[in-house]
Amino acid sequence: MNSILVLLCSAWIYSISVIFLISANAQAGGIDFRKYTLDFLSTGVGARALGMGGAFTSVANDVSAGYWNPAGLIKITFPQIILMHDSRYNDVVSYNYGAVAVPLSKTESVALSAFVLSVNGIPNTVNAFNSITDRIDVSKVTYFGATEMALFGSYSRKVSEKFSFGANVKFIRENIGSTYGTGIGFDLGVLFLPTENLSFGGDLQNATTTIVAWTTGTTELSYPVVVIGASYKFRIGKVELLPAVDGVFNIDNMRKSSMVYAGPVSADVRAGAEVTYENVVALRAGYNEVKQFTVGAGLYLPKLEIDYSFARFAYNDALGDSHRISMTLTIGN
Repeated sequence: MNSILVLLCSAWIYSISVIFLISANAQAGGIDFRKYTLDFLSTGVGARALGMGGAFTSVANDVSAGYWNPAGLIKITFPQIILMHDSRYNDVVSYNYGAVAVPLSKTESVALSAFVLSVNGIPNTVNAFNSITDRIDVSKVTYFGATEMALFGSYSRKVSEKFSFGANVKFIRENIGSTYGTGIGFDLGVLFLPTENLSFGGDLQNATTTIVAWTTGTTELSYPVVVIGASYKFRIGKVELLPAVDGVFNIDNMRKSSMVYAGPVSADVRAGAEVTYENVVALRAGYNEVKQFTVGAGLYLPKLEIDYSFARFAYNDALGDSHRISMTLTIGN
């Protein structure tokens, strides 16, 4: 396993070198940092976490930790599989996610996660304008689709009973019509458990920036994102209460869409809570960084967890509601 660590460190160092070279030649090569590069990955995964507003960085304790905080994968004791479907904006956008996680030992775990977002039936009116009538000729309108995909490979290791770390290597593939881009990036995560019930987590996304190179000759870079979270577990009889909060810090100058900003640095808050009764039924609520209130519920069956979350957009008449359903299967006792 030491070879895996050496490989991750080598890839990280190599990526840093590439970033320095890109920065030095950015003006000449059509290379630029973009605010919304890889935005399809910012939505989150798993109806449990999404029902809590995405405040899951310190909570992550199942297969979905490969997305939220790879260090949390160390908490799984048996192999797990998760599947999620999300239909958004009145069924215009389809988002699907699946992952599998396997503990290699009591101190190491790995996971593989896949994300696919697709939009079909986008009208192309570039060649459909009739200059004589000053209108669009419907017969000349063509249609195309757009797809964004990502594959995460995750590794986590427990250093002690209180501390663990993890890392992701992620491969990106995006296409709009006949144009496509490919990319690679890395994430780093840590998990600290000072007491049995108190948990702190940290996730550095796009640690060396994530690079996406397009067939048009343009290369997009995504800014690093830092997420720091805390959670505490209360137990009262048969009821367990789990409040959690995350702070999300960006440097991409997202002013108007952020809760707090100072220059290019912005900060947002995700907060949520989960109430579980006898480890069978759970109710959840939260508030995320895009200013949405979320609610959700979960049912824990032997080896199978079924979760649902709901979010409403401010412009509901135009965008519709967002329903997410996920199922998590544990392969073991």
